[in-house]
Amino acid sequence: MAKKVTRSDEKKSIFGLEVNGPVFFISSFIIIVSIVLTLIFEKKAESAFTSIQNAVANNADWFFIMCVNIFLVFLVYLALGPFGKMRIGGPKAKSEFKTLSWFAMLFSAGMGIGLLFFSVGEPVMHFSAPPTAEAGTAAAAKEAMNFTFLHWGFHAWGVYALVGLALSYFTYTRGLPLTIRSIFYPFLGDRIYGKIGDAIDIFAVLATLFGLATSLGFGVQQIASGLDHVFNIPSGITTQVILIAGITLVATISVVLGVDKGVKFLSEWNMRIALLLLGLALVLGPTIFIFRSFVENTGSYLFNFLEISTWSETFTGGSWQNDWTVFYWGWWIGWSPFVGMFIARISKGRTIREFILGVLLVPSLVTFFWMSAFGSVSIQSALGGDMSIINAVNDDIATALFVFFEDYPLSMVINVVAVILIAGFFITSSDSGSLVIDSLTSGGKIDAPKGQRIFWAVTEGTVAAVLLIGGGLQALQTATIVTGLPFAVILLIMCYSLYKGLKEDHLELKDKKEQKEMENYEEIVNDIVKKRNIEKNKEQQ
Repeated sequence: MAKKVTRSDEKKSIFGLEVNGPVFFISSFIIIVSIVLTLIFEKKAESAFTSIQNAVANNADWFFIMCVNIFLVFLVYLALGPFGKMRIGGPKAKSEFKTLSWFAMLFSAGMGIGLLFFSVGEPVMHFSAPPTAEAGTAAAAKEAMNFTFLHWGFHAWGVYALVGLALSYFTYTRGLPLTIRSIFYPFLGDRIYGKIGDAIDIFAVLATLFGLATSLGFGVQQIASGLDHVFNIPSGITTQVILIAGITLVATISVVLGVDKGVKFLSEWNMRIALLLLGLALVLGPTIFIFRSFVENTGSYLFNFLEISTWSETFTGGSWQNDWTVFYWGWWIGWSPFVGMFIARISKGRTIREFILGVLLVPSLVTFFWMSAFGSVSIQSALGGDMSIINAVNDDIATALFVFFEDYPLSMVINVVAVILIAGFFITSSDSGSLVIDSLTSGGKIDAPKGQRIFWAVTEGTVAAVLLIGGGLQALQTATIVTGLPFAVILLIMCYSLYKGLKEDHLELKDKKEQKEMENYEEIVNDIVKKRNIEKNKEQQ
């Protein structure tokens, strides 16, 4: 295999901080300036955010659509092509986790606040205002689930898989530090240790932070709506900021405790509670209908896959796709360093084929079932004449999940469980994100000083709070799309760099295999010659 590189493992201490100076301080400066400007120009911020989002979405929508499809095609090629049998960490690397545990962690990495926030609201909103079908019809219902699956399915996990595969490969196979810059070593060489590498990691930090802030913003709005719905606690901005402060405090404690005692413990309980919530929806709800809708929704999504994944409103016009699909592609790209780094850390020893198919298929299918259990049931109620869920979504999408459970037995208990689950995902997103950003800003170190982890945990909560104050969801969506655009370019270059690295190592492995086969062939020939000489000598005697 290619020679391992360890140059960036040296620790750097600046003002007592073990950081990569340019990445840490420039990222911090940009984030602080963004916070200050948003607070100063609070009244003008929302209109500014709207203008910026529209400008980016209207002019770069085609680029986002093209990118996510390229990523998916590239990954399928890697999985089914000659590189598929290559193993992350080298030919003799062993997997650290059992397959079932690995699948569970993959799902927990991608399933979070967003899935809870949109599982009811998004399908219902598409049903009420579909991109092409007549609203409120069976055709609208099918189209709603098609686009929901598009936004949460293979394309989303394709972005995660690309970053996760590249990070795990260059970290465990090439011995490079766990930072985004390391992925570009075959393309840039030692220049990754200079300004170009710093710029890459800075974009990764900003994309990760604003992607996290978006999820945290959605989460806190849903928690506040849940508390209002269940306990009549006002759900305004003040309540949301107080919730952010309190949950960020818990997340900070988790970060200080570390991965094993903090993040791992909370993640395992999140999964248990999520499965409990899904089980309640399945058992107490229309069970047979959920299974039927899952099968039909999946088939419809696959049948229409090429059309909806490349649709860009070219002839129909409108802004539906910019409000939904383009936002999601920017969100997943912004979220990818965080999820990708998490996936990378648990995937050593997997073959490339096993990694890609596992990351693309299993979490996507579980997500499809989750969306069918909540979204399809909500649409069925609306088709039957019950408009309560549609009214709830139109009034406040954050309340949709809680209204969904109103007709279920023990609805208050279930809604309390839902609030706890959302808070749990809020905490694990914050503390896991803090560890990832800290790794990016410290040159790839996994266990940086606790003070730095605390700094980033507090920063994430602060950014989410400020963006909510300065413009609500519009601000969060704008931050996601704007930071996701330059990082999409980085991911395109990443594809080439990963291909180049894999090709180099594949050729090297092929040469070694051929050399070994030749040596074995020569040994066999020599043995045959020796055997014949021995037999000849015996005959002569």
